[in-house]
Amino acid sequence: MEASGRKGEPEGNKGIAAGIPYGPLTLTLAMQTLATMAAFTAPTLAPKIAEDLGVDGHLIGFFVSTVYGIGIFSALLSPDFIQKFGAVRVGQFVMVGVVAMLIIAGSGGFSALALCAFVLGVGYGATAPVSTHLLVPRTRPNVLNLVFSIRQIGVPLGGVLGALLLPMLAVNFGWRIAFWAQVLPAVLLLLSFQIYRKSWDKDRNKAHRLFKAELWRPLYLLRDSKLMRLLALASFSYTGMQLCFIGFMALHLTNRTGLDLVAAGQVLALYQISGVTSRPLWGWLADRYISSIRLLGLLGVVMAAAAVAAGQISDGWSIWPILLISIVAGATASGYTGIAYGAFAAYGGKYRTEATALGSAAMFAGVLILPTIFSLIVGNLADYWQAYSLMAAIVFLSGIWLVVAKAPED
Repeated sequence: MEASGRKGEPEGNKGIAAGIPYGPLTLTLAMQTLATMAAFTAPTLAPKIAEDLGVDGHLIGFFVSTVYGIGIFSALLSPDFIQKFGAVRVGQFVMVGVVAMLIIAGSGGFSALALCAFVLGVGYGATAPVSTHLLVPRTRPNVLNLVFSIRQIGVPLGGVLGALLLPMLAVNFGWRIAFWAQVLPAVLLLLSFQIYRKSWDKDRNKAHRLFKAELWRPLYLLRDSKLMRLLALASFSYTGMQLCFIGFMALHLTNRTGLDLVAAGQVLALYQISGVTSRPLWGWLADRYISSIRLLGLLGVVMAAAAVAAGQISDGWSIWPILLISIVAGATASGYTGIAYGAFAAYGGKYRTEATALGSAAMFAGVLILPTIFSLIVGNLADYWQAYSLMAAIVFLSGIWLVVAKAPED
């Protein structure tokens, strides 16, 4: 496996134990955590916001969809800006978007929420390309997947922090304060990036012209590389499956098994914990024993089995097989993202930043499309097994194609 731009030991690795660039990793992990927490603030506080503004709480659910929808385009466009301005400066732009979104959301009504979803989305898609551009040249190849897996913990970490802290702030001080309380850490991170701007953005090309041929490079990769197409398809389907589990697991369990909401929430929490703890494990395995491509394929096959099993859950099931399904689903559908980004970065060669932009766009598209299809099937057929079976077929095929794909190291 080869990632361009690394000849021998990168300069950025000198003095770094085990080849892990702790500085860039810490800042990019914090960026992902804060951006994700900001993105999920509105849906987390939806009951309070809806009550105060007098709107249907379900409308606030479109907030995350808007962020990810705009994020598709910002992901694809971001490498162009990274070339000209540098990854640190674009990372700061992401945090400016986070700060602006939090201030706007806490200052206005429902129309302000719609506006700030757009504002956040403009920067949100750049988080992975920025991280790739900063991490890969400073990371030894033998820990690349582990580093990306650790960085990706920022997504569930942001969700967990939001779920724990924001409702408490909203109850005690109001939902607007819950938005504004996030501004300070976002500003501090923005300023922390500036400390390293001179050294980390040395590779920026001030003469680069925006919106020219390089703008379309992520799509050229999709057109020209079969492996990129397979990775994009897997990212699309796996992330869609991930959101199907997250979005419908609690509802499925309360409607079909007699579990109360608290117990169903605990099952979902176990799913999330499994996703978090499995990421470094998959990264370690992909660095040492099996290529990221093969491991991604195997995870897709196991994910499909978990989806089929989830579709069979019904009244009379004991809690133990339900917990097992939750653990397996979390470890695969949620745990895969780190090695997916590692694969995009490694096999993208000199276009690693553009490759991870393509990966982000594919994942965001999966978030938007597959859960919608899942919901339509459940709504029309009043059962879950058909929806889970369709999603299982999609992720199974995506996984098998990766298992048999010819990767460069072959």
